[in-house]
Amino acid sequence: MKIGFVVNDIDTEKAEYTTNRLAMAAKEMGHEAWYMGIGDFAYEPDGSLSVKTRTGHAKTYRSLERHLADVQKPDVEQMIPMADFDVVMLRNDPADDAESDPWRNNAGVAFGQLIASSGVLVVNDPTSLANALSKAYFQHFPEIVRPRTLISRDEGMIEDFIKDLGGKAVLKPLQGSGGAGVFLVDRKEAPNLTQIIEAISRDGYVVAQEYLPEAKKGDVRMFVMNGQPLMVDGKYAAFRRTNTTKDIRSNMSAGGKATKAAVTDAMLEMVEIVRPKLVSDGMFLVGLDIVGDKLMEINVFSPGGLGSAQALYEVNFAPAIIAELERKVNIRRHYPEIDNRTLATS
Repeated sequence: MKIGFVVNDIDTEKAEYTTNRLAMAAKEMGHEAWYMGIGDFAYEPDGSLSVKTRTGHAKTYRSLERHLADVQKPDVEQMIPMADFDVVMLRNDPADDAESDPWRNNAGVAFGQLIASSGVLVVNDPTSLANALSKAYFQHFPEIVRPRTLISRDEGMIEDFIKDLGGKAVLKPLQGSGGAGVFLVDRKEAPNLTQIIEAISRDGYVVAQEYLPEAKKGDVRMFVMNGQPLMVDGKYAAFRRTNTTKDIRSNMSAGGKATKAAVTDAMLEMVEIVRPKLVSDGMFLVGLDIVGDKLMEINVFSPGGLGSAQALYEVNFAPAIIAELERKVNIRRHYPEIDNRTLATS
């Protein structure tokens, strides 16, 4: 099986990233694992697709660091037809390029759609990912699993909503991820509310969200594959992210610390509630961010943290994901008529 991993930029990838763990697992299972950046695709005059891509050429690697170092060597770049691939994983995070290279935001899903139309399995489904480029996608999930939320650019509406919540709320931009531009406002910070709203709305819509007191304990990142919690050897790929500073963000990129998480019946019920839409949208692998009895976010682009889960539970979850891709590719061989979105979560 030939697997392509789409990332923002090959040269800025890090060895500990989940993408590198998946690529290493694929190689160890006898597959080819190729990296490609968002800017490396070409739609040629004859209607074919090609990509500048890199791979580690050794059969085995002793470490994640050695594997990625080999991939990142400039002399290993090759131009390959996309039709040669069996499956492509879209692992780029549009939010990372939102300010520096805004053209990249739609490039991944746009080329993903073209690749899928050529018969290559693309996960997560790129058409659904196009709909998920903003946090508004989250509002399509049942209200019971979401915090109370207002999306607006009207300062008066936002202020009234915060008052209805008791004077405390989380404000963040509609676009973006990784905890960027997230503010906790309360009565003590009321004089700064206007400035905060203005700062966020300068770049688009403001998401005003109910503050959940349980957030002080951090959040739980849970991996979900095919609409089911990812589990290997009786262990869930889930961990708690906490921040010991006053920063309200618990994202690992914002300094969060990973600890073991007890997966509760309430968490599993949340998965049950969101499963139908995740499956319907072809969201093969996602990360649910859970605070108390609510979902704070669903990461559908590049959920990370497999390394944290592996370190905490001494279980490598990556091979189970690659094995599932193997199964889907075999289905495609027998049933080429099954569309990409359906196959992605079948």
